[in-house]
Amino acid sequence: MRVAFVSGNRELLPDAAIPIGILSVIANLPKRHEAILIDLCFEDTPAEALAESLGAFEPDIVALGMRNIQNADYSGTSNTLAYYDQLIGVIRSTTEAPITIGGAGFSVMPAELMKRLLPDFGISGEAEEAFPALLDRLEAGLGFDGIGNLHRLGDGDVISNRPAPGFLDMSTLSPADRSLVDPRYYERFGIESLQTKRGCPLRCDYCTYPIIEGRVGRVREPAAIVDELFASLEQQPATSHVFMVDSVFNLPKGHAKAVCREMIDRQVTIPWTCYANPLGFDLELAELMAEAGCAGMEVGADSGSDEILTRLRKGFTTEQIRNLHRLAAQVGIPDCHAFILGTPGETFDDVLRTLDFIIDLDPFSAILMAWVDDADALDSAAAREREKLRESILKRLEEHKTEFPWWSIPALGVNYDAKLFDLLRANGYDGPLWRHIRGLVPAATDKRR
Repeated sequence: MRVAFVSGNRELLPDAAIPIGILSVIANLPKRHEAILIDLCFEDTPAEALAESLGAFEPDIVALGMRNIQNADYSGTSNTLAYYDQLIGVIRSTTEAPITIGGAGFSVMPAELMKRLLPDFGISGEAEEAFPALLDRLEAGLGFDGIGNLHRLGDGDVISNRPAPGFLDMSTLSPADRSLVDPRYYERFGIESLQTKRGCPLRCDYCTYPIIEGRVGRVREPAAIVDELFASLEQQPATSHVFMVDSVFNLPKGHAKAVCREMIDRQVTIPWTCYANPLGFDLELAELMAEAGCAGMEVGADSGSDEILTRLRKGFTTEQIRNLHRLAAQVGIPDCHAFILGTPGETFDDVLRTLDFIIDLDPFSAILMAWVDDADALDSAAAREREKLRESILKRLEEHKTEFPWWSIPALGVNYDAKLFDLLRANGYDGPLWRHIRGLVPAATDKRR
């Protein structure tokens, strides 16, 4: 079959993200199928570009990837869904081929998005096995029972198959096909994406990673990870930085240490960053990460209140956050802590306690976001109610944003601005740009909230 894969994501802040999920599905497609990737990330007129590419290729099926529901700056959700509505409309007007939608964003609420966007099929979670199975059934004219996590419309409702009985073995999958990547990802941003495992056993209340990848951790062989990295660097010489896209790099701790040792043994020199978790973070791991070239950690600290951390089921305490910060400083790894203010059940006083905690912790960098719920995209009444607390939070941050000029507040455009990021890159700064903000602003002398 002729398969047109469409990467709809156009988010460029803080960096453009290589569509590694779609590239992995393409890499694991049986060779008898002919596939193209239509990446809309850099297109000035995405609708026109999509229509032109589909018209030229004449696909038998269109596979649309949906990376996010809400914007990366936590500013909202409605424009994202309107955009995907538009893309599906373009596909319908250009070809009679059926539409399958998948990706991390779709996997968060597949039944709801099937009703809203009205594709022919949807696949939630991993698709490297389910999507080829769907193609087999379409070719043979057979039914669709038994394809794990497949969703389809029928009799005015969504028919959802049961999840597959198990998760994919990472060692059996071919690595993402980077030959299809638009060179502008590397030329303009320089960041490569690398995955060392899938699945997250943590139970953070709001997190979608377990929905997308499952709770069963499945690790890759460290040698295969470094092999993929070297192959990518040879193919894409403009790469200047690597981001580990694991939900949490350092869990399980033994795997993270093994990956670091493999990178050290094989003399990996390119700097890399990752998501890290305070759980189980110890000095040995910190030292191995530093020796392996880790240039920064992004930590989902979320709150400075132990009560809120418990409510969010984070599994760690504020003292464990402090411990990670101490160890990171000891080995010289910059740490960026992200805090989500105004989560369900949180009061404005809770928010103020978190701000006090951030001031006292004084991490290398902090990203402050006011909560936006994915479900708000489909429930305008709930969205309006939550917006009241969100407005109060953003007002307080606006009033005090100059006191800590190395903090990033995406919803206010504070240290989260396309012009600033372009300027930093033009002056040779690479990787996640939070690593450079603190060195470019004068030190704050007033630490009052």
